[in-house]
Amino acid sequence: MNSYASLCDDFGVSTYVHGKLEMPSARETVLHFFEALQKVSPKMTEFEKRSDTEYMLEEERDSGSYRWASLDHRRLSTGFVNPPALEDADAHNERVLEMAAGHLDLGPLQTESVDVLYYFDFLYQGNHDEVVAEALTVGTPLESLVQVPAARVLHYQPTMMLALDEGCQLQARLSIETRTNAYQVRTNSFPESPVTVYFTVRQFWGKQPFKTFAESYHNQRRVLDELVSTYVVPQIINPLAKAISAKQ
Repeated sequence: MNSYASLCDDFGVSTYVHGKLEMPSARETVLHFFEALQKVSPKMTEFEKRSDTEYMLEEERDSGSYRWASLDHRRLSTGFVNPPALEDADAHNERVLEMAAGHLDLGPLQTESVDVLYYFDFLYQGNHDEVVAEALTVGTPLESLVQVPAARVLHYQPTMMLALDEGCQLQARLSIETRTNAYQVRTNSFPESPVTVYFTVRQFWGKQPFKTFAESYHNQRRVLDELVSTYVVPQIINPLAKAISAKQ
């Protein structure tokens, strides 16, 4: 079972292929790719043209667990929201990557980088920035600022990037997205919305040791899982979940 899903309200695994050149946009090519994907994943029935350059195919969202794939002018994206198991997300993402190589003629030469990421959503009706700061500044030099009398945190979205090899071709990025604005803080009126923790492992293409997207995906998922389970869950996810729970 997917152990990460129990840590938050929604959990997802996504993959992004960033192109150096524009992705194919001809009507026949786009439709052929998504029709082929639908044949192997019949439950992906919701097709939408979101803009002149973005197309989306996904399963119905009612169950809370669904697969999706999208194509825009410089990026191929795919993911699984609340997968029953991580292996289910792997199967879907690898399938889309393999099909893209053939149907979209997507190859190493025009690829800039490949991202594999986990995201954790925490629904919270309150000051997002304040609760993130309270959770993550304990024991740091910033803790005293959070405790300034009568002060309220307006923005706190920590981000960190790491190079995981000597050539900086494999990188990791932690980012936290909050959705609170100054008007909500001023009026003390907060809608329920998600605080999102993203952790991404990016492989720059060109000097990587992998011949296919699937090989790179396997390595990135392995690295991603090791870093998330060892560092992100105990140091970021658990404290944040505890802080949100204490305020609800």
